[in-house]
Parts: sequence; C-alpha cells; structure tokens
Amino acid sequence: MTTKNSGTETAPDTLELENFLPYRLNVLAETVSQSLSRHYSDRYGISIPEWRVVATLGQFSSMTAKAVGAHSHMHKTKVSRAVAALEEKGMVKRKANPSDKREAFLRLTPKGQSVYDSFVPSALTFSDALASVLSDAERETFDIILARLIDQAEVLASETLGQTS
Repeated sequence: MTTKNSGTETAPDTLELENFLPYRLNVLAETVSQSLSRHYSDRYGISIPEWRVVATLGQFSSMTAKAVGAHSHMHKTKVSRAVAALEEKGMVKRKANPSDKREAFLRLTPKGQSVYDSFVPSALTFSDALASVLSDAERETFDIILARLIDQAEVLASETLGQTS
C-alpha cells in the first residue's frame, strides 16, 4: 500500500507484520504447533519433527524418509534427525529397500504404534477445540480458503525456484 505524504509525493510501502498474511499464517501455525506439542512432548518425550514422523508413519504404515519429508513438508535433515532420535527411543525401525540399498522403509515399532494410537484421540480433540470457534459454514469456507492458499503458495514457490539470480 502506498501512502501519500503530501499532494504529489508518495512514501515507500510499509510492511506491518501484524497485517502481513504470511506472517499471520506463520504465527498461527507456530502457536498451534507449540500448544499441541506440549501434550506429546510432556507425555512421550518427543519433539515436533519426531511427532510429525510418528503421525505420518501412523497414517501410512511404511514409507521412506524422503516420502515422510514430502508428506510432512519437512526438510530432509529434520526428517533424518527425527528418525534417528525415534530409532534411539525404540519407536521407529528401518528395513532396507532391496531394490535400492541407499534408502530404507520406515515403520513404527509396537512402541511407536502405541504412542500414535494413544495420542490420536487427544490430537483430534485438540483440533476440534481449535475449530470450535468457527461455525460449520465458516469451517467449510476456511477449508476451501486454506486449500487455495496452499495451492497458490506451491505455485509461487515453484515460480521462485524457476527464477535465476
């Protein structure tokens, strides 16, 4: 937004974080993530990236680390560290891919599956409580808007990647 100082002069745009959509979305995501993480961090001793790995494997059963990263939108380094920590805690196991020795399939151990199974009801309750401030119509509209924003962010990200310096 350009602001007029006097009759003909214009001042440069001002970025007000509290009104900047990417910032507001980040604040929402971080606040929600931190609030939810208190539940599984205290109870299970796992971090946010570790929980995302557990949740993804709980949903899909067996995946490569690369697929976990793509699904959970985590950088491969974060996934790798989370998987190593979960292996150390006895929650995840690896099985070599016979057709590609460089990758392994990840799977929850019985302990990891138990953590997932016991936390899912709490996570769903948290999600319902978060959305409880919205009417059914607002929730439906929000879901549509959120999907559009995600799609547009992916378009913008791919356009940015295609640009040269």
